[in-house]
Amino acid sequence: MSFRIERDSLGELNVPSEAYYGVQTARAVENFPISGLRAHPDLIAATILVKRAAAEANAALGRLDGAVARAIVSAADEILAGKLRDEFVVDVYQAGAGTSHNMNANEVLANRAAEILGEPRGVYTRVHPNDHVNMGQSTNDVFPTATRLALLLGAGPLVAAAQALVDSLASKADAFADILKTGRTHLQDAVPITLGQEFSGYAECVRRGADDVADASEQLQELNIGATAVGTSLNAGDEYRHLVVSNLARCTSLPLTPATNLFRVTQSMGDVLAYSSAMRRLAVEVGKIASDIRLLSMGPRAGLSEIALPAVQPGSSIMPGKVNPSVPEMVNQVCFQVMGCDTTIAIACEAGQLELNVMMPVIAWNALHASTILREALKVFRVRCVDGLEANPVRARELLERSTAAATALSPYIGYAATAEIAKESVKTGRAIRELVLERGLLDAERLDEILSVEAMTRGGITGAGKTGRS
Repeated sequence: MSFRIERDSLGELNVPSEAYYGVQTARAVENFPISGLRAHPDLIAATILVKRAAAEANAALGRLDGAVARAIVSAADEILAGKLRDEFVVDVYQAGAGTSHNMNANEVLANRAAEILGEPRGVYTRVHPNDHVNMGQSTNDVFPTATRLALLLGAGPLVAAAQALVDSLASKADAFADILKTGRTHLQDAVPITLGQEFSGYAECVRRGADDVADASEQLQELNIGATAVGTSLNAGDEYRHLVVSNLARCTSLPLTPATNLFRVTQSMGDVLAYSSAMRRLAVEVGKIASDIRLLSMGPRAGLSEIALPAVQPGSSIMPGKVNPSVPEMVNQVCFQVMGCDTTIAIACEAGQLELNVMMPVIAWNALHASTILREALKVFRVRCVDGLEANPVRARELLERSTAAATALSPYIGYAATAEIAKESVKTGRAIRELVLERGLLDAERLDEILSVEAMTRGGITGAGKTGRS
């Protein structure tokens, strides 16, 4: 590998000759050989969008030479189209605030823009990373703005994936509307329910989670670009910051606004935490459903087996023919990771001091990682599991008929104590509830059949009372 020598305020350093990044990025690579993880692709795109919008604003205000601005915009467009992505080489775990990431972007854009203008890489006469690409900016407004923008770019697809899962679950709720089964609380038999009712609850849980994500994303629309170092807008100004936000809104079609209070948005990553918390809620809801589906499908002979999942891969390296709930298991693991990311984000958001939260790099990576894996898991869960899920009505009815929980419907007629005594005797002896009630002469056969109608029990009200309504 050949090198060129670049200089910064700390002195000289070798930089790979072919690299579009420069000396400050090279120092960061040396300083932080931590994880091998690089900036999330959405964060790279968002950062480049910010740089592009700033160059346009500075040119419009007469602060930046038009030819230089156009070269920066052209370089930015190339990166947004997918080029030079391997030039973003700084580890996720880096110095606070994301200065290294910001300078990585500044140097790549400066070198490519200079190249467009006929200047070789590493010579920053025409286009300088700080003086031109970073004009009117600080890491302290670029990084939080890019983080918010990156999350917003992913929010729509995440919500859409969740809503598609809602539709799939709701479709199953309709298909399973007449399948009677045993309800369960505390993992013990409870009063009857339909499989459709169970799945309608699942659909609504995911719907509420998706709504939370959509609502929380609105807080991210407020951008502090132009706040510069501490929120005073030094070297930027109101006209500039409004122009940058307007440029970003135009090119992303997002309803972006300048921050009402620059100091709040520079000090706090609370809006990102709110969004992360909404993703956590969605993950908790989906993870619980995945766990339920694993329980309902357990078997196929020695478990509940009330539903059957699509077979997506062999389930064992030693037991031929075994098929596991592989997709729900993956979903559970993703949901655990999303919850872990949220915990990291919460701790890091609290750890900011005074005018800046310097823990932004780990906040951004965890939030974007959570958003990405949750979105993809929702898609796979729907396509490779829920859409192909089938009910086993015969097994569901068999388990229902063996349950004593239906005795609950007797309580309004013979009292809680007598009902409990009959239920316990049924469990002990294996005799049917109906048989025991008739034997004791508590109710006649016709009345008892009305009361013990499991279909009526799923409609709410008091069975056998002549009026039943949905509760």
